[in-house]
Amino acid sequence: MNQPSIQERLFPNMTCFGCGPANPKGFHLRSFSAEEGEDGVVIASFTPRPEHDNGVGFLNGGVIATVLDCHTAALVVQAASERGWNPPPGVALAFVTAGLDVRFLRPTPLGPPVDLWAKAEALSETECIVLGELRYDGKVRASVRATWKRFRAR
Repeated sequence: MNQPSIQERLFPNMTCFGCGPANPKGFHLRSFSAEEGEDGVVIASFTPRPEHDNGVGFLNGGVIATVLDCHTAALVVQAASERGWNPPPGVALAFVTAGLDVRFLRPTPLGPPVDLWAKAEALSETECIVLGELRYDGKVRASVRATWKRFRAR
């Protein structure tokens, strides 16, 4: 897509490995709101590289979890921005990952692009729950239920 991604619009200086546009060695995920008819859905594409190998020729599970974590972050950041749920002063994001329940359903090949999908299950100013999937060849390869909590300095 030629338009700026959610990441590029809302946190262009973020250095997160998965979703930070400012990390020269990161994944540089580019998530977008889905087209009409899929209200509240965020989509992306990710191309696994050879160094993401799990040792037996498929995409590493930790990489899958990172990609799903960072893709669900795009939905949470966009929802927070739209609702005025701003981060505290001096903090880049209003929410942080509190938990990921990742399910690996079938192997994901290395090389060809995979599709990412995310949709909110519940959004509130204190907690967001997001469902996500990594898909390839018309099949869900991994799914996630991500819990995001409002960032609070301790």
